[in-house]
Amino acid sequence: MDNQVNLTYIFIDGYVEFHKYRYLYFVIMFTAYILIICSNSTIVCLIWIHQNLHEPMYIFIAALLLNSVLFSTAIYPKLLIDFLSDKQIISYSACLVQYFMFYSLGGSEFLLLAAMAYDRYVSICKPLKYATIMRKTTVSIFLVLAWILPASQVAVPAGLSANKKLCSFSLKGIFCNNTVYKLQCVVSRAQIIHDMVILLNVALLPVLFILFTYTRILIISYRSCREVRRKAAQTCLPHLIVLINFSCLCAFDVITVQLDSDFPKILRLLITLQLIMYHPLFNPIIYGLKMKEIYKHLKRLFCPAKMI
Repeated sequence: MDNQVNLTYIFIDGYVEFHKYRYLYFVIMFTAYILIICSNSTIVCLIWIHQNLHEPMYIFIAALLLNSVLFSTAIYPKLLIDFLSDKQIISYSACLVQYFMFYSLGGSEFLLLAAMAYDRYVSICKPLKYATIMRKTTVSIFLVLAWILPASQVAVPAGLSANKKLCSFSLKGIFCNNTVYKLQCVVSRAQIIHDMVILLNVALLPVLFILFTYTRILIISYRSCREVRRKAAQTCLPHLIVLINFSCLCAFDVITVQLDSDFPKILRLLITLQLIMYHPLFNPIIYGLKMKEIYKHLKRLFCPAKMI
């Protein structure tokens, strides 16, 4: 390849025995992508269609599941193309777009979970003020901020990276996350500080806020009657499970990049697959089975005979 191409294209080098298992990779990832789209979209459509699900809690769930579809669509199509291609390459500009989508939508996940935590807090701790606080305007503002804030912040490092000089053209991953920094000759201290601020704003602060609200809910529920405790457990537990699951996977993503060469390639691949396969499939299962009203509509949709 000539120098111009070397400056433009990146080799994807995160697979294990790629040529031996490429078609197995393709079948697994294609099946996972179809399941992600179908499972998440089914619940989103149910929430859209049924009037009794037009409440803030369910609207936030629909937004979270839609975010999972967008998150997967930023990654899966390129993976599927790679499995069927002779060379696994991506242009540096397309790599930065994928980097932007990955972290922007990942940040949106945390902010949507924070909005859901606030909704549960108001519902359980301030039930008489719920209708006044959680109006359609408030919900709309939360949704817009959940997507706009991470996008506007992640756009800065993505844009700055576009003009960085590259000293490596081999990406130690299967898609573009912050491993793109390993391609650059120099990563400035200002860039590291800016990324830490982004991590604080779109991940750590929302997680701390969620933990604070659920602690308050737990304290108030403990002092209340059994019905309040049941309602709190029924509606808050799914959100907490999703939060813990996503937080752990994101932590692994950061750790694998920092450890770099000390991390076995096979283990890095398995953790990456967990992040892009397990979590987007995990959300609809949790909300479909644990949220009573959604489960009712799913049962009516797939088992109509049993509902008669």
